[in-house]
Amino acid sequence: MDNILLSGGLAFFITFFSIPVIIEVAKNKKLFDEPDERKVHKNVIPTLGGLGIFAGFIVASLLGVPSTVPPVFQYFIAAIMVVFFLGIKDDIIVLSASKKFIGQLFAAGIVLKFGGIQINDMHGFLGMHQIPHSASILLTLFTIVVITNSFNLIDGVDGLAGSLGLLTSSIFGVYFLATAQIMYAVMAFSLVGSLVAFLIYNFSPAKIFMGDTGSLIIGLLNSVFVIKFIAIAANPSYGLPMESAPAIGFAILIVPLFDTLRVVTIRIISRRSPFSPDRNHIHHFLLDLGLSHTKITLTCIGANVLFIGLAYFLRFTGTTMVILALSTVSLTIVSIVYYRRPKTKRQPLHSFAHNDTIIKSHKILSLAGEPIDQN
Repeated sequence: MDNILLSGGLAFFITFFSIPVIIEVAKNKKLFDEPDERKVHKNVIPTLGGLGIFAGFIVASLLGVPSTVPPVFQYFIAAIMVVFFLGIKDDIIVLSASKKFIGQLFAAGIVLKFGGIQINDMHGFLGMHQIPHSASILLTLFTIVVITNSFNLIDGVDGLAGSLGLLTSSIFGVYFLATAQIMYAVMAFSLVGSLVAFLIYNFSPAKIFMGDTGSLIIGLLNSVFVIKFIAIAANPSYGLPMESAPAIGFAILIVPLFDTLRVVTIRIISRRSPFSPDRNHIHHFLLDLGLSHTKITLTCIGANVLFIGLAYFLRFTGTTMVILALSTVSLTIVSIVYYRRPKTKRQPLHSFAHNDTIIKSHKILSLAGEPIDQN
């Protein structure tokens, strides 16, 4: 328990005291996120908050994880370093979607190959249990990359991605602590401490954004947490087994994960790149209904908690039925929200096609204060 308190507290203080310094440096160097037609903020705001999250997490984890743990911890740190450099480069000068994807695959490969994080059992989902080794590798890589990007894509309004990351990491951390998985518990609560401190500066009106640096780190860590959670929860020998463990894991991540799967599916159906940006996320729909950033964040957090409760209540019906129920309810809610928007906001799917290149034309302010064209 001392390790948990040390890591969580240390992460909080490092992030809390580093964020003002990061804001000041970003202002002096004019490293801002510039508004465009897709973004909801109207003023230039620093996007290097992920640097503070990373600093708090990395120092707290290195000091809090016991020296007796297996050496896989070093590989998790290596993977986090990869996404950190991906994110920091994208936040400052913008990185192409293909390069980000390759970097994320590399980080996922480290976690899979050296960290031992792998999905090799479907635990009854669609009637499947053990799966072939090659299919296991592909599914694990896909899962890690999707979850990593899900927090990046949900980061659209003040406090949302950070609050969701705080919720999911807290749940995983408590479970790991209860099952004596100290290394994972320390990592989870280190992230919790960093996010609590970051949210002090990120709640509306935000003084700083986490940027890709922060969202990718949160996503990668949660992909590790959920895969490990499923493996432990489905194994009675760990002392706290759960029926339909994959469905409960899905429920814990449902807001960012379902939103990402839905949006990417729509983009593919519309014959667009799955990486092309648009205004088709749930937070965009809620903004169109007139909700403030704070209300959107609280609504999504509340919905996530209710979905976790629903999954836990239905856990004895089987993994397939629980995931089907969660997906059906999620799709129903999103459809209701979509059609409650003003008619002028209901653009057909193909109308987003002109945004395919927005990410390539994203601009930041140079050190001299002039926009840099990234085309």
